[in-house]
Amino acid sequence: MRTRRHRNRSGNVAILAAVMMIVVFALAVFAVDLGYLYVVRTEEQRAADAAAMAAAWELWEKEGPPQTGNPLDDVAPARAVAAQYAGLNSVAALPLELAAEDVEIGYLQSDGQIGAATTSRIATRVHIRRTPDQNGEIVLFLGGLLGRATSSVQAQATAVYGNDFSGFKTPSNGENLDILPFAIDKETWDLLLQGNGTDDWTWDSDEEQVSAGPDGILETNLYPGKNAGAPGNRGTVDVGNPNNSTADLKRQILYGVTPEDLSWHDGELKLDENGELLLNGDTGISAAVKDQLEQIIGQPRIVPIFTQLQGNGNNAYYTIVQFAGVRIMEVKLTGNKKQVVVQPAKISTLGGIPAEPGTETSFYILSPVHLYR
Repeated sequence: MRTRRHRNRSGNVAILAAVMMIVVFALAVFAVDLGYLYVVRTEEQRAADAAAMAAAWELWEKEGPPQTGNPLDDVAPARAVAAQYAGLNSVAALPLELAAEDVEIGYLQSDGQIGAATTSRIATRVHIRRTPDQNGEIVLFLGGLLGRATSSVQAQATAVYGNDFSGFKTPSNGENLDILPFAIDKETWDLLLQGNGTDDWTWDSDEEQVSAGPDGILETNLYPGKNAGAPGNRGTVDVGNPNNSTADLKRQILYGVTPEDLSWHDGELKLDENGELLLNGDTGISAAVKDQLEQIIGQPRIVPIFTQLQGNGNNAYYTIVQFAGVRIMEVKLTGNKKQVVVQPAKISTLGGIPAEPGTETSFYILSPVHLYR
């Protein structure tokens, strides 16, 4: 009877164990450095977001009366702010520096690129780089043991805002639109922008109040009549029910246009392909809304601008061609020389429908700055 001999395999197990230890060690190295790179990548994205947002807000702040024109005429301050905020956000304990090509400023294109004025959305894009030629690569903890001691990490962020709108729809948050149901004729608005107006009132943004005295921003009178400096054909417009009551006007003056109001216009108040919007209205301004107008003195609102008026009284139809941001400075609807004095004012709103580039269908109306993903 034969006896089976068992070979000594302890040597094989030792070799296998050694190989597995190397594999486990390599995986541990990979896990440690991968986690570190993830942290670094998060830091870079945070820095890029902050720098892009800060640069866009710098441009945003430049828009508004009495300034007119393109905010991109001088982008040096925005670039400087981007560099400042990038430097305040270190990556892997190293303060960041931006190269000139790391900051792009222009108009956001439909393909996500930034370029010439083919849209009405102004964008700032910031690239954050830890590469051999910018800020240096990230030094890994254990990667050198596997033949790779450093790694490049990059991130970018784009911030954008709109500054020209052809209309408005219900904001994404469901809130009302701050549209004032009063129309102003284009002739008067154009003259105001050209320097034809008064300067009797001041808006103090710090104290948030109106006071007598000039502030460099001209005013005009919304109230129709000879004292308004334009034909007596202005009045209220019906945003919503074409048979708007005084109660509806009071509500809209105080609280804006609701989604229910917009439902009468298929959900949006927008210029058509000819750049026009026909709104029913009523010539004149009733003293019944005086108290409501006085309550919003100093608050920015959006007003429609019209070129033509058809009909009279509550059968009036206004041809709206533009929108503008204004602030009510004085209300006087009793006695002689009735006035609803307004001055151009920057207003931030959600729900804006971007206009075609170069159409100039709105003034001083901006969307908030937001990140574009």
